[in-house]
Amino acid sequence: MPVVVVSDSSSRLQPEVRAQWDIREVPLHVLVDGVDLRDGIDDIPYDIHDRPKVTTAGATPAELVETYRQALADSDGAGVVAVHLSAALSSTYSAATMAAREFGPSVRVVNSRSAAMGVGFIALAAADCARSGGDIDAVEAAARSALTRSHVFLVVHRLDNLRRSGRIRTAASWLGTALALKPLLRLDVDGRLVLDQRIRTVGKAHAAMVERVAQVVGDRGADVVVHHVDNHDAADELGAALTRRLPQISSLTVADMGPLLSIHVGGGAVGVAVQVH
Repeated sequence: MPVVVVSDSSSRLQPEVRAQWDIREVPLHVLVDGVDLRDGIDDIPYDIHDRPKVTTAGATPAELVETYRQALADSDGAGVVAVHLSAALSSTYSAATMAAREFGPSVRVVNSRSAAMGVGFIALAAADCARSGGDIDAVEAAARSALTRSHVFLVVHRLDNLRRSGRIRTAASWLGTALALKPLLRLDVDGRLVLDQRIRTVGKAHAAMVERVAQVVGDRGADVVVHHVDNHDAADELGAALTRRLPQISSLTVADMGPLLSIHVGGGAVGVAVQVH
């Protein structure tokens, strides 16, 4: 049996895609009104990003151990490669490395240094290598190669969710004062959410995001997913602009950002995950 790939619900991989590539998923958690809701399993209110005092939590070591154990058994000992949400954004990676110790070298954990379909693209690259017969070393290497070609950009409509979440570097002093700012953000090489450009209007911020995507893609092919939080029209417009700007891209889809990430970035946010070939 081939190596089995595991990811988490931050990846935004659709159930049919996970089934096609036999990617296992560990749920992350949304905590609302004292209730623990599992992302991708339990029903989570569509307006969760607008609710006060909502928090998120990573996968637990126990959940990860159970998923890894089953995946390892299903691989007939070939091994497991786990690709998880950026360690700078979630406790899941540290919990995963703890859980993997139980299995020794048979379970490898990769810090995607990414989010949303940035994680998903890396998991898919690993799964493609596994399906082609790669051993655990090759599948891990495929994941690590893919993460160097993964880019994520984000434009938020409001800053209060980011302030509450603490997911952006505290050194960004502009966050506390520039109330009209519609910043263009990105995940840096360490998987941290950082300021890319200071921009005053949403339209200009989206245009700047198209240009930044064009810069990282260059003349190469790429797969692109446009994510949004309750802002499908803007995501569609952004997708059309990217298609015009980069006619060589292999695929472009529009998908919601999911409840877990939406809590941290707020309503109206639009982001782009890019996997360069």
